[in-house]
Amino acid sequence: MTPNTLRVALGLVVLGAAPVSLATFPQEALSNTTTPKVEQQAKAAMTIADIASGNENFEILTAALEAADLTEVLSNGDITVTVFAPTDAAFEALPAGTLEALLQPENRDQLIQILTYHVVDGAVLSTDLVSGEVPTLAGESVTVMVNGEGVTVNQANVVAADIEASNGVIHVIDSVLLPM
Repeated sequence: MTPNTLRVALGLVVLGAAPVSLATFPQEALSNTTTPKVEQQAKAAMTIADIASGNENFEILTAALEAADLTEVLSNGDITVTVFAPTDAAFEALPAGTLEALLQPENRDQLIQILTYHVVDGAVLSTDLVSGEVPTLAGESVTVMVNGEGVTVNQANVVAADIEASNGVIHVIDSVLLPM
């Protein structure tokens, strides 16, 4: 899958997808938050969109993906991406009225920009994460910090990692990432 194919699939013209650097991640930092292997294997047959829509912690994310017309893209088995997925609690922590406004049809472009800011080209497991700037499909980079205590993306904590899907990986985060 080339970055150009992803750009077409997302229907966005100016995306700056690029591969992520590889290094070893301290596994003990996420040992209490990873999904058990048996559960991961069952989920690996499902797409990112399937996993999100089947998880009660991703109801708002699922609604946002639908409002942005991105559900079908994240159901596509021809793409491989990593999603830093905010929980419902993360969306609920946005300032009052923000979420409601973003879900309005007239704000679809802004919603797409925010959602694609949570997506990285390729499947990036926690063992592949390194500290540094990582380009997102929104065309702007996020800052990943990896240390012995865990992983952050911008200021969001990764609270569960390596949820494998047939078309990529989900890392659950505790706040919504907003492009600068």
